[in-house]
Amino acid sequence: MNEQFFQDRYPKNYPGTIDADKYSSVIDLFDRFVKRFDQRPAFLCLDQQLTFGELDRLSGQFASYLQHDLQLQPGDRLAIQLPNILQYPVVIFGAMRAGLIVVNTNPLYTEREMEHQFNDSGVKALVVLANMASKAEKVVPRTGIKHVIVTEIGDMHPFLKRHLINAVLKYVKKQVPAYHIAGSISLRDALSKGAAQPYRKVELQNDDVAVLQYTGGTTGVAKGAMLTHRNLIANMLQCHGLFAMALKEGVETAVAPLPLYHIYAFTVHCMVLLETGNCSLLIPNPRDIPGFIKTLQNNRFTAFVGLNTLFVALCNNPDFRALDFSGLKLTISGGMALTSGAAKLWNEVTGTDIAEGYGMTETSPVVSFNPPGHIQLGTIGMPVASTVCKTVDADGNDLPIGEPGELCVKGPQVMKGYWKREAATDESFLPDASGQPAREWLRTGDIAVIQDDGYMRIVDRKKDMIIVSGFNVYPNEVEDVIALHPAVTEVAAIGVPDLKSSEAVKVFVVAKGDVNEADIRAWCKERLTAYKIPKHVEFRSELPKTNVGKILRRELRDEEKAKQA
Repeated sequence: MNEQFFQDRYPKNYPGTIDADKYSSVIDLFDRFVKRFDQRPAFLCLDQQLTFGELDRLSGQFASYLQHDLQLQPGDRLAIQLPNILQYPVVIFGAMRAGLIVVNTNPLYTEREMEHQFNDSGVKALVVLANMASKAEKVVPRTGIKHVIVTEIGDMHPFLKRHLINAVLKYVKKQVPAYHIAGSISLRDALSKGAAQPYRKVELQNDDVAVLQYTGGTTGVAKGAMLTHRNLIANMLQCHGLFAMALKEGVETAVAPLPLYHIYAFTVHCMVLLETGNCSLLIPNPRDIPGFIKTLQNNRFTAFVGLNTLFVALCNNPDFRALDFSGLKLTISGGMALTSGAAKLWNEVTGTDIAEGYGMTETSPVVSFNPPGHIQLGTIGMPVASTVCKTVDADGNDLPIGEPGELCVKGPQVMKGYWKREAATDESFLPDASGQPAREWLRTGDIAVIQDDGYMRIVDRKKDMIIVSGFNVYPNEVEDVIALHPAVTEVAAIGVPDLKSSEAVKVFVVAKGDVNEADIRAWCKERLTAYKIPKHVEFRSELPKTNVGKILRRELRDEEKAKQA
């Protein structure tokens, strides 16, 4: 399989190649688009606008604070634990402008998950939302973090509205638990300090790591995928060419309900849309469907970035169905498989098709995409520009077109490797012809079919990963937590179909004491993020095993499939 095979099958206006070395770094790119689109809105959140010029000024102040007051050096790691609010782009670009490596951290993480990520990455500073600072208070002393910067939801708003928003959240809605982190500083104070001193531009190379994006990969404990400036720029250029088939520069507004700390949303909203001078409408809490729809009622939008479960939830709401969709040009889906039912429902309600893509954290993330105007429902589209895909058998041998095998990817968006995990990095790539490590073809762990027309379909997952509402859940982690329960002897976790979240976690438990489903869920609630908590618990006297005692998850999955038949 080679690049020419796919290029021969691209639509006429589909971009075939990109120059991954067009910019020396993300900040080289940033400096260009903030000047070019100075007065244009870059982000909009809770009725407050952040222009490109303001993003330039504020991120420069934050970079200055990191350089002068905290004395952080290029290559140091800074964790960001924020939802979709205006502070996120200010902080992430400020950190990159100071030459730091960003460690995106899920705000929903438990203390155990935070501690692992902070210690594994060697984070020196943390930016955290006040709403979750009480968890950080407990975790920080067990890490190498020396500096904590806290921000409140309304901090980017004018004085009166800022205090009103923050007061309501803290005193009326009780969403900000009390905390005390010694030596912490507010983000507003950090920006003020940074404004008093000049920002020193840092010279970065495109092979420098820009982001440590944590993922379980295809197996094991969460690992930091090292995404370089070149990786991010390459994927931005790859997506730019595709989005340009439907969107124009400087006039679009895209709805952004998916978390920016997830690489899918980050690449779309903080790379592609900014580079093209377009605005992202940030939704801090997409679970609040009435509030989400009210925001859409008050703002014109021309693009929508989502995933399967969100499309269904919105389309089933009569207020959403009553919206004006006449300006909607492009809807993008990723993060989890798009069902034909959701795609058809979205089209019925909005009059637009959904362009589904496919990717991984390790590929920055987009590997393939359905070109606007050339959508083939049920496929993940065609490889993006300068990207080649192939399928291989269990021994790593190339397979012919149309034969299912593990999907492998080669392109400039493929990660540098896993942070401080050489062996895991080598295992994630195909070896060379002599069986030696070679970091060229990334193994996705997904079983796919490449069609003769160049479109691809995912038919199964090679590994046991469970995808809940677009988030990866790794059975080993769930099992390890439940196995610590004093009344549990054995446990196995699998994914089962779920109408709301595509898949849900189901665990099979062999107990040695008095324990019920509520006990198991309560135990997990203290130790796992909400989407990882089992929705179903089944107690058994024994679990199916191989002759050497390995639990057969596949047999359990087959039993569940038989129940659905």
